[in-house]
Parts: sequence; structure tokens; C-alpha cells
Amino acid sequence: MTDRSASQPRATLEWLTEALAQRLGEALELMTGETAQVAWTTSEAAPPPGETTWWRQGFSLQPAAEVWIGAPRASWSAIGAHVLAAAGIEAVSEADRKNTYYEILGQAFASMARALSERVGREISVEEGAESDPPDALEAGAVVELTLSDGAPLSLWLLFSKPLLEGLEQPAPEAMGGVVARQQEPGPPAREAPEEAPAPARTGGGRTLDLLLDVEMPVSVSFGRAQLALRDVLKLTTGSIIELNRTVNEPVEIIVNNCVIARGEVVVIEGNYGVRIQQIISRQERLRTLK
Repeated sequence: MTDRSASQPRATLEWLTEALAQRLGEALELMTGETAQVAWTTSEAAPPPGETTWWRQGFSLQPAAEVWIGAPRASWSAIGAHVLAAAGIEAVSEADRKNTYYEILGQAFASMARALSERVGREISVEEGAESDPPDALEAGAVVELTLSDGAPLSLWLLFSKPLLEGLEQPAPEAMGGVVARQQEPGPPAREAPEEAPAPARTGGGRTLDLLLDVEMPVSVSFGRAQLALRDVLKLTTGSIIELNRTVNEPVEIIVNNCVIARGEVVVIEGNYGVRIQQIISRQERLRTLK
């Protein structure tokens, strides 16, 4: 081990690694209904050369508070295929598998932001992420292994920026709950602040929507669709009527980030249109709308 432990306490690195590893496992369980085995270790070992895809994700903790997740092609492809197979979707393209893998990361990061908020005692949100290779100067790293029901362990490499680690070195005492309480063996910190127990993040019914609380996504409503020949489109004028493929009494679709998540009825509230949600669609049906 290098002098990294002096500038970035090992406890902070281990907390970050365990917290993110557990949230990756929770996101997979949410999408597949299966419990994935999760193991992790802090390590300086570099990921294998070649087709490693890196995703950079920032948090509002402080400027440049970022984490990188690197996945060899075999890992992200297997994760994406497994999630889609759980929804009954077998024949998928490489792009479908990668997009589904990124959806898992997005859900894990949203949940991770709440864990960071609990640790520092103020609201932390996720910032815009993107595919990006990590800087060579990053030292603090870890390896997470996810074992799905249909295969061998899949390795993901984690790299944490110095601002992210430094921002967590002085957490608010009253916010030391959740993963921190589980990681520290002595136990007293968990008893010092029982009022901050992270029950809302782990209760079954509200867990699905909790994953989206800190994520900003476009929300739209689909009243229906229609296909027109080009010659008919050119004939459209003011007053033309296009017949949609949905009857008046059929529920409309609520779409979040190009994914149908619910259906409901149109209502009018103080002169504005709204939608009253009548049905949250199943995980399998939601995954099918990603294609």
C-alpha cells in the first residue's frame, strides 16, 4: 500500500466502495427480482487493457467530486443481457445491453447520492454523467464483483477523485447512519443517532420511486401515435385532424426519459391539463419500452 492511506483515510475509501457496491446490487435486484452476490475490495490493481468502458459520474458534494466505473465488455454486456432476459427479452443488440447497463448505474448513483447526503448531513444530488476515461493521476480505487444467478463473477473497477474523498472525511456526526453503521464493527456510532436510521431507502414499497428522487429527467405524456404516408403529411393544413391509435377512454402513457413508467387519465386542474396516475407498469413491461 502506498502513502495514499495518509492523505485519504482508508475508512473513507472503504465506506465509498461498500456503499456503491451495495447500491449496484440493489439496483440489479430491483430490475431482475433476484439477489446478486456482491463482493468488493480496495485495490490499486489496474483493470485489464482493452475494451474497458468507463463512466464518469459527478456529485454535488463539491467541485470535481467524481467517481469512475470501468467495466470490461464482458461485464457490462453480461449485466445488460441478464437484466433484459429477466424481462423476457432474449434477442438484444449490443446497444440495448449497454443502455440497460447504464440504467443500472443511473439507479445506483441516485441511491448513492442519498447515502452521501446521510453521511455529510446535507442534500447531495447526482450531476450529469458521461462516458469518459479517468485521469491517470487517480490513485484511490477498488474492485467490485457482482455474481448473477447465471454466471461467474463480473468485475467492475472503481476510481474516486480526491475531492470526493476529502469531502467525506469530516461527516456530520448526526448523519452517520446506513452503510457507515454496518461497516464499523464496534457499533456505538449506530446507536448515537437512531433518529437518522435510513429506513426510507430500504422499505419495500417506496423503494422503486426512491431511486429516482434525486434524478432530473424529462417527463412527457403520450396521447397516442399515428403513421402517415408522406403525401398525407404534405396535405396537412390548419384545421386538419390526425386520428391517433388510442380511444378517448384509454389511459395515456407517462414517459420518463423515453421509458414508459405509468398510465393514467387526463384531468384538468385550475385550467391546466394534468394526468392522474392509475397504473405503475411492471418491471418487465418497462424494460420492453427501452427497445
